[in-house]
Amino acid sequence: MNFILASKSPRRIEILNKANFNFKVIPSNVNEKLVSTNTSPKVYCMQLAKLKSLDISKKYQDQTVIGADTIVFIKDKILNKPKNISDSKRMLKLLSNNTHQVLTGVSLQNKLLNIDFTFFDITKVTFYPLDKLEIDNYIREYKPLDKAGSYGIQDGSALFVKSISGSYDNIMGFPISKFYQSLKLI
Repeated sequence: MNFILASKSPRRIEILNKANFNFKVIPSNVNEKLVSTNTSPKVYCMQLAKLKSLDISKKYQDQTVIGADTIVFIKDKILNKPKNISDSKRMLKLLSNNTHQVLTGVSLQNKLLNIDFTFFDITKVTFYPLDKLEIDNYIREYKPLDKAGSYGIQDGSALFVKSISGSYDNIMGFPISKFYQSLKLI
């Protein structure tokens, strides 16, 4: 299959490259506000992933487009990318000394092959307690404004992690093992 990744996420690109998938990168520019947050987190991230993959699939109907979206869910709140530094601090305080879920929706679309397949993966992550200095230093050093939940597991926030239950790659933004297993189904 010829793949197109409808995302410019360096982490998704890295994960797909590491697994030796052949793909092009053509980012989707859909308005994510079209999807309502008044739904379950798994439905929300899958709808966003599908919206992204359909956007690119319309233009490249003979190729399999991969759309993905990662969110953090804690205390009945969906955490996308923070709006600014104060929002980033708020998110990290919320994650401090708590367990949250990282959900990634993945959608595969290919008009020519009649592929319309969407799934999600979920990973539970528990953080140690974080103090104000740790949060401020992390934000200054790693600038996590482009990451759901305001952290990237592959960077300095790894020091905050008490435990992980599920796929590490899912936390980074792409559940590669579930993706590979899903390809066997289509």
